[in-house]
Amino acid sequence: MDTYFISHGSPTLAIDETMPARPFLKSWQEIVHKEKPKSILVISAHWETEYPSVNGVCINQNSTIYDFNSHPERLPLFELNYPAPGAPKLAKRVQELLTDSGFKHVKEDTTRGIDHGVWIPLILMYPEADIPVCQLSVQTELDGTHHYNMGKALAPLRDEGVLIIGSGSATHNLPVLGKDSDSVPSWASDFDTWLKESLLAGRHDDIKHYMEKAPNALMVHPEPEHFYPLHVALGAAGEDAKAELIHHSWREAALSYACYRFKTIT
Repeated sequence: MDTYFISHGSPTLAIDETMPARPFLKSWQEIVHKEKPKSILVISAHWETEYPSVNGVCINQNSTIYDFNSHPERLPLFELNYPAPGAPKLAKRVQELLTDSGFKHVKEDTTRGIDHGVWIPLILMYPEADIPVCQLSVQTELDGTHHYNMGKALAPLRDEGVLIIGSGSATHNLPVLGKDSDSVPSWASDFDTWLKESLLAGRHDDIKHYMEKAPNALMVHPEPEHFYPLHVALGAAGEDAKAELIHHSWREAALSYACYRFKTIT
């Protein structure tokens, strides 16, 4: 299994037909990733915890969490449901791999469902909702290296039929977003270009230390939660992984929907 980073952007991605990322995600099974996974592990920007945590739901299906505001244009989202099965065995396996790799505190939450960082992209990628889904949290008080090492620990899952997806955003500074008709500001485009060039060149250490290496890093990611899922997905693919930009578009001037595939070279 290759690993992936998906920029999920606005929750309206699930309903807004004008968003360029929609047809890309809807073509996922036919064009991007044709092999059906046994289960899916999503590292979501929208679950922040002190220690790595997994949702080990033991009931028949995950509940759908509507963790966004109810602006009028978002009201139809509250009518959507993504009843994917829980993946308690995968949750236990994630715990085992992280613990064996030196992560001392790995928690399991048996009541939490899946937030919009998980179900918004999956409702387009796998609308059948028939694949067990497990969610892994991020630790915003720690750094990129921590999350990259989490990914390294989870690498064996690729050979066990598990699709690993980091769900966040290549750029994410919501208070300064503009209109779709506005030009992309240089602070966003420069970071986005740096990210692409660094990934395609295999500069993993630069990605780990993006706050020191990337232009405008703090402006682009004033908080790190939307960037750390990329580190986990990249680490899970291995140090020799080859990155591929598989989708790129902009919305609201400064919100990049860049998506990447990380392919392990054996």
